[in-house]
Amino acid sequence: MLKKLILLLVLLLPVLAFSQKGRRQQAGLPNRANDTLKSNMPNAPVPKDTVATIDMYRIITLQNDTIQVDTTLTIQQDYKTNYLRKDNFGLLVFPNEGHTYNTLFYGLNKFNPFPEFGFKAKHFAYQEVDDINYYHVATPYTDLMYRSVIQQGQILDATFSANTSQNFNLFIGYKGIRSIGKYLNSIASNGNFRMGFSYNTTDMRYRIKAHFTGQDFSNQENGGITVEDIPNFELSEPPYDKREGLDVYFRDATSVMKGNRYFFDHYFRLNKTNLNSIVFHHQFNYEHKFFEFDQPTPSTRFGPAITSDIYQKTRYNRMYNLVGAAYSNETIGAIEFYLEDYNYNYFYRTIILGSDGQPEIPNAINDRINTYGARYTYQKGNWKGTALLSNSITDQSLANIDLQARYKFDDRNEVSARFQNMNKLPDLNYRLYQSDYEQYNWFNNFNNEKINSLQVEAKTKWVDISAQYTLLKDHLFFENTNPVAGIEKFDSLLVKPLQYGNTISYFSVKAGRDFKFLKYFGLDNTVLYQNVQQDDAVLNVPEFLIRSTFYYDDRWFQNALQIQSGFTLNYFTEYYMNDYNPLISEFYVQRERKIGNFPTVDFFLNLKIQEFRLFLKAEHFNSSMTGYNYYSAPNYPYRDFTVRFGIIWNFFS
Repeated sequence: MLKKLILLLVLLLPVLAFSQKGRRQQAGLPNRANDTLKSNMPNAPVPKDTVATIDMYRIITLQNDTIQVDTTLTIQQDYKTNYLRKDNFGLLVFPNEGHTYNTLFYGLNKFNPFPEFGFKAKHFAYQEVDDINYYHVATPYTDLMYRSVIQQGQILDATFSANTSQNFNLFIGYKGIRSIGKYLNSIASNGNFRMGFSYNTTDMRYRIKAHFTGQDFSNQENGGITVEDIPNFELSEPPYDKREGLDVYFRDATSVMKGNRYFFDHYFRLNKTNLNSIVFHHQFNYEHKFFEFDQPTPSTRFGPAITSDIYQKTRYNRMYNLVGAAYSNETIGAIEFYLEDYNYNYFYRTIILGSDGQPEIPNAINDRINTYGARYTYQKGNWKGTALLSNSITDQSLANIDLQARYKFDDRNEVSARFQNMNKLPDLNYRLYQSDYEQYNWFNNFNNEKINSLQVEAKTKWVDISAQYTLLKDHLFFENTNPVAGIEKFDSLLVKPLQYGNTISYFSVKAGRDFKFLKYFGLDNTVLYQNVQQDDAVLNVPEFLIRSTFYYDDRWFQNALQIQSGFTLNYFTEYYMNDYNPLISEFYVQRERKIGNFPTVDFFLNLKIQEFRLFLKAEHFNSSMTGYNYYSAPNYPYRDFTVRFGIIWNFFS
């Protein structure tokens, strides 16, 4: 059904293109006026018999922040034209598109006090509740993105949205990828399906947002190139310049994660006419996930196997309800008191018995967590702030304090700050895991993680700068416990979850600025500095991370065509980069091999005609000039030189 929907959208492109052209001509706006930027516009009605302009096409987050549909061609848009469709500064891509990412910027991590499923390496492209957008559009709106991949395959991301009335909007979207990759046993085949709606009564007394997602991620796992073939990769002489000639650890392993979610969030105001009234709030979230690892031929790299055919499946169900009542006043703001019910079941269909025949490792962890909380929101003039406090009612020790404030001087200058104090329950795969490999079975009772984080940010017309200071106590991590030292340790992965009882202090400063000069030229720079204070090397990050783009930007043919071309340099300093374990879909700490100090340079040529944007990129074209010492993880080479292109096309009818 999804394939038929995508095919139908593609077949309709010519028809939609002609209708789009007519609509724009009717609007009578210059091309630049139709481009869009961020906005905080209210969800105002569109007058009848009015020609639709771009500000009538709005993307709305769950928190009701409003962004106009963006049809601009900027350097920031170039950064977002990728599989994730967001700026991936601080993430290092793996050899094949659609696989995982290594995290260079620790500040990208988000904290949640509730216990989560885990298997984080599978979640980079997983769309969480806050990643789903809602819409309000004057006419039917379509967003199409296509991009080529590594070797054979493609990425296609299609979203369609329409308002059937002024108060009701529906949307449907699908993002799919299939990429063969250059290395043996590395095919990626993923899909993200989403559909939903938003509705409000004319007087805004009742409003609701709801969605469904069905997501699946399937990756052939090769374990990286073998230690013996690392010298062959770094020489890259024939026949090893053809990457399928390099030996890999696994040739028949596959990991899969799937998840379905049903979500709605709705409000009802008690008084029909008085806006300063009590508002009832209910949020529902049901999610089912599973992770499986299939390997017909066991590998000695993971130690002894219990069976001759490896197959393991971890299942997870979660139901979340929030019920609250809020009072809103234009003078003092809004305060909401709420209760949360978090019910989960994380389980296997086997029980591991000990030598005495008694259960040694259970088959499930399930629990019900109830919390109470209060949220205060203030927004008046240039100020916006929120304060959240929650604590557990039941026996589990869980607490969360989240304070946020923002002051906006004008459209180009604002400052913001956020403080978090969290007592977090451990993610479930740290506590319980079962496998057909003997060394990968555990049941742990870890302490809660204690997290204190302060973030400040200033966005100005001169520079964008942000800083973060985080204290971690009882930090959970994975590590290879194999006692063998040296690079041979990569041949035997006995990875276990561990807890670090001492304090870790993390500090980062990030600064960026896009300089424009000589009318047609620009230089966009982003620099990140990170520092970690700890007694043992548990949290490892590069000290410096740099991205610099020099580009030319102009309009040709009487402004009918916008052209943008230039070079992007990425670089990070050498450090003990985390390695990837496909059996548990997690990154683990290693202290045997430093990775970094290799620059990557991309050349790009981007074009824009009306709402059609073309992105052509020669990725890592300096690979043969600067040496083959580039890696995404200690055994996973970074991508070689490749030429890729993509398009983004918006339709407004």
